[in-house]
Amino acid sequence: MMKGEKDKEKYLQPKRSWKQEIQRNWALYVLIMPAFVLAIIFCYVPMGGLIMAFQNYKPWLGITGSEFIGMENFKQIFVFQESYQAIINTLIIAVSKIVLGLIVPIVIALLLNEVSNVGLKKGIQTLVYLPHFLSWVTVAGMMRDVLGLDGIVNSAIQRLGMEPIFFLGEAGMYRQIIVLSDLWKGFGFGMIVYLAAISNIDQSLYEAAQMDGANRFQQTLHITLPGIAPMIIVMATLSLGNVLNAGFDQIYNTYSPLTYSTGDIIDTYVYRQSLINGQYSFGTAVGLFKSGISFMLTVIAYKLAYKFAGYRIF
Repeated sequence: MMKGEKDKEKYLQPKRSWKQEIQRNWALYVLIMPAFVLAIIFCYVPMGGLIMAFQNYKPWLGITGSEFIGMENFKQIFVFQESYQAIINTLIIAVSKIVLGLIVPIVIALLLNEVSNVGLKKGIQTLVYLPHFLSWVTVAGMMRDVLGLDGIVNSAIQRLGMEPIFFLGEAGMYRQIIVLSDLWKGFGFGMIVYLAAISNIDQSLYEAAQMDGANRFQQTLHITLPGIAPMIIVMATLSLGNVLNAGFDQIYNTYSPLTYSTGDIIDTYVYRQSLINGQYSFGTAVGLFKSGISFMLTVIAYKLAYKFAGYRIF
């Protein structure tokens, strides 16, 4: 029997019922069961607390005893200036991170692809990829050492006879510092992804272009960029789901009351309102609002990725 006929016979076989499936692969289901139980306990059971978003929650009354107030907490999101500003800050910071996080890794990958010395190329890859493994607690400490009032930068500024600048306390430049530090930490990962995509391009295309007289720039423009275009589309569409994720770890470890006006994002605002100020219902409403928008954007992103790049998870 030929291979095509075997494949056809395979697909024509009747579909097994769920009982037959379990009996056939019971060992695999047993193996996955602990992770499944942990996911239920720590990811899905706590979602019952989302009812607080529709209540005037009082800790001493509990969820069952607190007054139900419907959508009032959600209406307050657009009434309070602080919550409105947090949404604006989140969009500005997140979109800036997404745009630069797409452009810079592509440019660096294209430049690094032109390096012919293998040892130098691998060394640069390692150096720019290392920050990806640092926690934001570590990076925040490094930022304070470099940008603090007694940091390296201000020491150099003072030697030039100028007044020191509290970079992490200046609301006007806080967003730029946050975006650039996130770019420094994460662009190495994106660069590796694009380098892998470049390595999959058929080398005979470059040989044919050289025979036609195309220079390196023309080869990059007409071969490399179209070759990695599907990966660029996938990365761009998947990043759409992070429009409301500006980076809680990074902001929390670097911001202060001096930078709330430009640096306070939805996640830090929820943390402060819920756990510090005790406004559990309002904080839950803001968090649920953000999660709902993020879920819709993620669904849209996966549909776009499948439509334009053929990328799918399920």
